[in-house]
Amino acid sequence: MDFESLKSSSSGFDKLTKALEQNLNPEDQANKNKYQDDRLWKPELDKTGNGYAVLRFLPASEGEDMPWVRVWSHAFQGPGGWYIENSLTTLGQKDPVSEENTRLWNTGLDSDKEIARKRKRKLSYYSNVLVVSDPKHPENEGKVMLFKFGKKIFDKITECMQPAFEDEVAINPFDFWRGANFKLKIRKVDGFWNYDKSEFDSVSQVAESDNDIKAIWSKQHKLQPFLAPDAFKSYDELTEKLNRVISGSAKTAETVENTDLPQATESAPVPTQSATPMASDTNEDDSLDYFSKLAQE
Repeated sequence: MDFESLKSSSSGFDKLTKALEQNLNPEDQANKNKYQDDRLWKPELDKTGNGYAVLRFLPASEGEDMPWVRVWSHAFQGPGGWYIENSLTTLGQKDPVSEENTRLWNTGLDSDKEIARKRKRKLSYYSNVLVVSDPKHPENEGKVMLFKFGKKIFDKITECMQPAFEDEVAINPFDFWRGANFKLKIRKVDGFWNYDKSEFDSVSQVAESDNDIKAIWSKQHKLQPFLAPDAFKSYDELTEKLNRVISGSAKTAETVENTDLPQATESAPVPTQSATPMASDTNEDDSLDYFSKLAQE
């Protein structure tokens, strides 16, 4: 799609609406969990324990059809260390953790079901955003960056595009001209990051001129590489890794007790070495990014 087609098509609102329905189907996808990616924008809390930023979700990059990708992954700890890997279910393929979870669940034992819950898939999304306001890091303002987020924020996008009430007008938040800025508001509730107060602002144009908008569009990052086959380990590699982690035959996880850990997000506290985190497909768990380095072999 060229720039003029993008402008006249309302950034593919009809296609995005259909894609929302497909995204609500739990039988979908997962992505590569990098330890560090300078392209990624991450929120940060202030001294009061709150976080605030203004982002603008951007349309699909040139040559791509969708402005987001969905990503499934697993993150849990066993006697043999951390298992933090993309799930092959992202690509519609068999994944050893999902298969083992199914086996455990089907035993009917509560203890096995609890293990399966702790190893559950985690759902993440990646999109391009323009950082409009970042009080904690103003040097990011005006930059086009990647934003990794979970189901709670994606629900805000869904509500914006498919409002529940008749007096509300559907908005395509990914549209340059008729979209809306997203006010990200984070509070700590019972020790967890909460996004309930986040909201979309009124409709606005992302920049004053088409030349300025085109310049933003040209800086967007490709999303499809997150779903490329080489971003995933093979079934056999994942099986070998899973067996080592759950059997304890591998080296134990490195000691992290005296390390400054990333902040917890949404519904996941910062994990400790002795804790087994709940890797939920409805929770953002960016704190586990830290441990992906420890999990690399």
